[in-house]
Amino acid sequence: MPAWLRVKTGKASLTRKTRELLRGCGVCTVCEEAHCPNIGECYCSGTATFMILGETCTRDCRFCAVKHGQPAPPDPEEPARIADAAARLGLEFVVLTCVTRDDLPDGGAGQFVATIEALRERIPAVGIEVLTSDFGGDLSPLRSVLRAEPTVYNHNVETVRRLQPIVRPQADYERSLGILRAARGNVAPGTIIKSGLMVGLGETPEEIAETLGDIAEAGCSVVTIGQYLRPSPEHLPVARYIPPEEFAEFEQMGLARGLRRVLSGPFVRSSYHAAETAAELAGS
Repeated sequence: MPAWLRVKTGKASLTRKTRELLRGCGVCTVCEEAHCPNIGECYCSGTATFMILGETCTRDCRFCAVKHGQPAPPDPEEPARIADAAARLGLEFVVLTCVTRDDLPDGGAGQFVATIEALRERIPAVGIEVLTSDFGGDLSPLRSVLRAEPTVYNHNVETVRRLQPIVRPQADYERSLGILRAARGNVAPGTIIKSGLMVGLGETPEEIAETLGDIAEAGCSVVTIGQYLRPSPEHLPVARYIPPEEFAEFEQMGLARGLRRVLSGPFVRSSYHAAETAAELAGS
């Protein structure tokens, strides 16, 4: 691993305190399930990204550490537990992501709505970012989530067009762009649309430029760009570790294509500085 990929672990006692609180509340976080390299830094500061709909995904993307298989039915108590955990952490901005639930008629949209409602009941002024699946291309579940008026709507394209069949074979590049375009046409005024991608999988600078242009054209204001890190030997290998100066170039590339914020760096992930970015855009 190159020197710029040294993980910040944070203070162990503070990290442990957050982990124990979350486990005591019975909630899942993408921080743990996806082996996020920022977990120490985030848990140390008392924050986390919640993962709804359980911890088992119906898809088997070749980059993702989240386990796949046959998931359990949605837990009706999960939204209240997440709201309780967020309140106990003192969060004013909450990020919700999910496993993909192709087994559910609504793709899990109802659980997103229920969780948004539970959060607002418990923390009335809370800001909320949702990171949803592509709902299999079905726009009805998407509209259901957007009617709940999240502060930020996020759906990740994940990688460039050419690599989609290798990296996430059960998804589709154009389908993801279609979800983002549909979100643009259905969001409440002021809602921010966001996407993200990984680099280091073998993409070219020209392909990254094309992808950033497609994301901007689809209606996004924000994009996150981070280094792909292999979760295990069973996952796709890293083709290249991108140096920090190239991430700076990606930022300028995205801004030149009309994106308002480009968070680009080796450890950037979907929820990286999510609250700060939402606040900046709301005030600009």
